[in-house]
Amino acid sequence: MQQNIIKIKVGSKNPVKISAAAKAMAQLFPDAQIDAQGMDAPSGVADQPMTDLETRQGAINRVRYCQQQSQKQNTEADYYFAMEGGVDCFEFGPATFAYIAIGHQDQLAIGRSAILPLPMQVYRALEAGEELGVVMDKLFNTVNIKQKGGAIGLLTHGHATRESNYTHAIILAMAPLLNPEFYL
Repeated sequence: MQQNIIKIKVGSKNPVKISAAAKAMAQLFPDAQIDAQGMDAPSGVADQPMTDLETRQGAINRVRYCQQQSQKQNTEADYYFAMEGGVDCFEFGPATFAYIAIGHQDQLAIGRSAILPLPMQVYRALEAGEELGVVMDKLFNTVNIKQKGGAIGLLTHGHATRESNYTHAIILAMAPLLNPEFYL
């Protein structure tokens, strides 16, 4: 019996994002083989999105770019994923989160991760133009944390990670694609 293969493209070459998409799909489709590939995809927004809206648009832009490029190159996938991390200052204070965009055939599903409250000093550095990963590396004396546990891992003492947050958010964002009859 041949195993079902699900091809996915992730709008990033960041190993954390590729792994999160692959793990989420493996949980949702345990009998399938998941073929996950990353590709560079521009977000069309700032390197460090500073609003909820900008972050969501970055994820959507990445998915659409992946779909267009795959169609041009005749390397289409079953699903396209993008995770765009951003920050915003809410009524309770600054926080970071990610938007998830998932393209499947002619459908686009959107989700958002849990939020992580940020220290005000970190938010101020972001407002001054720095990226979250760089600020966290300086604060915690780490190197390239954005391709590891992320700010989430550092601020939760490893009890949650960037990858675990993305994986959970992807699973939730897949609901309309898993149950299209209810999302007309």
